[in-house]
Amino acid sequence: MTALALALLATITVSPGPDAQERLQAALIEAAPGDTVRLGPGRFELTDGLSLDVDKVTVRGAGRDATVLSFKGQKGAGEGLLVTSDDVVLRDFAVEDSKGDGIKSKGADRIVYYNLRVEWTGGPKETNGAYGVYPVSSTDVLVDKVLVRGASDAGIYVGQSKNIVVRNSVAEKNVAGIEIENSYYADVHGNVARHNTGGILVFDLPNLPQMGGHSIRVFDNQVTDNDTPNFAPKGNIVASVPMGTGVMVMANRNVHVFGNTLANNASSNVMLIGYRQPFDDKNYNPLIRQVVIRDNKHGRAGFAPSFPGGAQLAGAMGGALPPVFWDGTGEAVVVAETDVPTLTLGLPSPSTPLDQAKPSLAKFDAARAAEPAPVVLPASMEAAIR
Repeated sequence: MTALALALLATITVSPGPDAQERLQAALIEAAPGDTVRLGPGRFELTDGLSLDVDKVTVRGAGRDATVLSFKGQKGAGEGLLVTSDDVVLRDFAVEDSKGDGIKSKGADRIVYYNLRVEWTGGPKETNGAYGVYPVSSTDVLVDKVLVRGASDAGIYVGQSKNIVVRNSVAEKNVAGIEIENSYYADVHGNVARHNTGGILVFDLPNLPQMGGHSIRVFDNQVTDNDTPNFAPKGNIVASVPMGTGVMVMANRNVHVFGNTLANNASSNVMLIGYRQPFDDKNYNPLIRQVVIRDNKHGRAGFAPSFPGGAQLAGAMGGALPPVFWDGTGEAVVVAETDVPTLTLGLPSPSTPLDQAKPSLAKFDAARAAEPAPVVLPASMEAAIR
């Protein structure tokens, strides 16, 4: 970039205080590509959602505990901050108590979420917003050093996107801690998912513009103590996630779960299932395929399963289920865990009633499907957080 171009870049500083809503939204509207909107330390009391639709803008606070965008007085039901432009960096601030999603980006390529906190300060409630950070329909997504608490659907959610990295983040006291849905090529690593209903979910759902999720790596995470009762609104897909689920893979292809620490998840450390709801999408595949579970560290699991029939199964197996649970559907499922048994229900299809299950301890061929290649994001995204 030339010296003249650098000179034309601006930093727009906005501080808390009277008329913060109008001043902050004006700064987001008036920013030019390459500008930084700097949020001063303190608490911004906001009454409406904010939006950004200018490319190549950085929104930067003084720290995720120092700069707080509070939406406790929000009058509408929308998200706290909506981004619909490319090459945006969001960093070093917090969003609290939005009526809808905390921060949503849609169709925003090369989006960076860095060192953010999104929280519903009243604790887990059905009336909390659905998603904490919510990038959707995007290419190249980085979520790094983000903390989310209290989302009534998923704390960190990436949907219908590709080339995704979620790392070094903490999700706690959400329904789903981290969720990758209908997406291609994702690395989820170095995160902590604890005290959620379910820790990390990899889903594929029907009737969406992008389906056939594949090539997901979930590795080197700590997924423990997921013990929060499910508080999702009725009808949401995550309302069916059993309390005490560590990692759940549903209707996805080429998913590798390895090197994680999994413990104190009352239903299962790892749950592998097909999509069981009725659907009419002829292009949708409800089965898991080419799923590999290997080299994880398993602690206590399956001691109080909350899914239908789980308590009876646990009783029949001496009081607890094995750490890995598979409904029996799908193909090329590999569990290569040392001395870790896997319970399979032996269901021929996801639509088979549970009362026709034939539970048994499964044995697997040690052969493994090829691991997806690591996700490589554009260098500009990594440079933005240095």
